[in-house]
Amino acid sequence: QEQLVESGGGLVQPGESLRLSCAASGTIFRIAAMGWYRQAPGKERELVATISSGGSTYYADSVKDRFTISRDNAKNTVYLQMDSLKPEDTAVYYCNVVKPWSPNAYWGRGTQVTVSS
Repeated sequence: QEQLVESGGGLVQPGESLRLSCAASGTIFRIAAMGWYRQAPGKERELVATISSGGSTYYADSVKDRFTISRDNAKNTVYLQMDSLKPEDTAVYYCNVVKPWSPNAYWGRGTQVTVSS
């Protein structure tokens, strides 16, 4: 059964770092391009970073040069290293497949990241 479990969130001060992990169960996650999404209170969910099965990456402008996405295909795990965190990074973070795969069937519970002094 396909399942995604995010972890690693927490409360940090501006400028600090966090590393999120996403443990994936299911074959599709070994071959699909994966991404990290986030949803802040009152806002729509947005895609912030993606990584292909071969390791090619994409970052939204809002996180470029601060966040790094990676994946360990042997462990079926995706990571998001977040540095120089800002209050506007506060959101629930989710990992999931990205286009051309449809994420609708795989959403997990996410992990809360709060950046506040």
